[in-house]
Amino acid sequence: MTGPDDLLRRHRAALPGWMPLYYERPMELVRGEGFRVWDSEGNEYLDFFGGIVTTISGHAVPEILEAVKAQADKILHSSTLYLIENQVKLAEKLIELAPISGDKKVFFVGSGTEANEAALLFATRYRGSSEIVALRSSYHGRSFATMGITGQATWSPTSHSPLDVHYLRNPYQYRCPLCRDEGRCNLLCADDLRGLIESETTGRVAALIAEPIQGVGGFIEAPEGYFARIKEILDETGVLLICDEVQTAFGRTGSHFWGIEAHGVEPDLMTMAKGLGNGLAIGAVMGRAEVVESVSPNLHLSTFGGNHISTAGALANLEYILKNDLQRNADEVGGYLKDRLVGMAEDHPGLVGEVRGRGLMLAVELAGPGKEPDPKAAVHFLEACRKRGVLVGKGGLKANTIRISPPLTVTREAAGQAADTFEEALAEVGAAAKVG
Repeated sequence: MTGPDDLLRRHRAALPGWMPLYYERPMELVRGEGFRVWDSEGNEYLDFFGGIVTTISGHAVPEILEAVKAQADKILHSSTLYLIENQVKLAEKLIELAPISGDKKVFFVGSGTEANEAALLFATRYRGSSEIVALRSSYHGRSFATMGITGQATWSPTSHSPLDVHYLRNPYQYRCPLCRDEGRCNLLCADDLRGLIESETTGRVAALIAEPIQGVGGFIEAPEGYFARIKEILDETGVLLICDEVQTAFGRTGSHFWGIEAHGVEPDLMTMAKGLGNGLAIGAVMGRAEVVESVSPNLHLSTFGGNHISTAGALANLEYILKNDLQRNADEVGGYLKDRLVGMAEDHPGLVGEVRGRGLMLAVELAGPGKEPDPKAAVHFLEACRKRGVLVGKGGLKANTIRISPPLTVTREAAGQAADTFEEALAEVGAAAKVG
């Protein structure tokens, strides 16, 4: 087997230099089981990042593997120009679970990026407008249009966009200048949407797209009442709400099956991917039938979207999540883990700025006494956790936020082991900062 050092050399020679790799000495993960993974050198880790919030049911789940293998024995591909039973069954199941009233339709694609692209197409076609409102610190994909609505310069290498995009202040309570003197959210960031529409647009905006919890932005959670206020303003002029559930769907947030349900509003369109396939390449747009159907009479298809293998695996994955009530486990284990993290924040006030998130979608923002972002501390924390056998991610506008998103099958015991590691890692980072 090729060693990681030689593989890294070949990676750098053959792949773009702008593709990021974690760790000072990048690793290759070669095997997974449940919430544990092993690298090519035989080291075992607790997987608390889940392939970037993707392996929601865990690695090598027998029920999912059996469904994929059984389908692979029959046919791999036919395209969506032919009927695919699992595609229909998966769409029916998603519609059954949807937090949207009335008639709904589902369109399958190959990724979250494609799902957001399709949602933008449906919304702009339905509204007859190219104007989109997005949030600062948002992330919606790596294609031309989705980079154009991503509110982070790091993930938007071009300023060009096929859309007319307007950015609304995101509800980032820890760093919000609108409510910093009140100690609570006053929803002025949401109220500003009305002024933005009136002063910066033609008044006929197609849609506002938002994540219930901003993923790459650092797991930033909208406060209570935020989306209700946003939806109230959108409804005044018929602007659609696109809910990007690529990272928050399927029980990840613990309290609800869909992230947006925590806010008591109905989106017009929802996008999903990542956890839908538990690692298989699949994405989808689900929404009001008249909006999805608005591209007619133009033909619109996806060669690989809703293919036999991905829909067979996604359907088995969805059934596994529901049968084993993984949402409840995310709520219980996530609540325990968050309590542990909050305790660590109290012990390290000059290092941990904020602990946030829901269920098993948790974040620890590392910042100095004056709230200055500390990306070096985040890198050190990742290395310290890896050394102790736990894998986590990072994000945020300044890459100073630790992202924690293990499979929803993770046990309280494993969460406790990971929390012990986090405590040790924070102590190591804090000690290094004092020496430095």
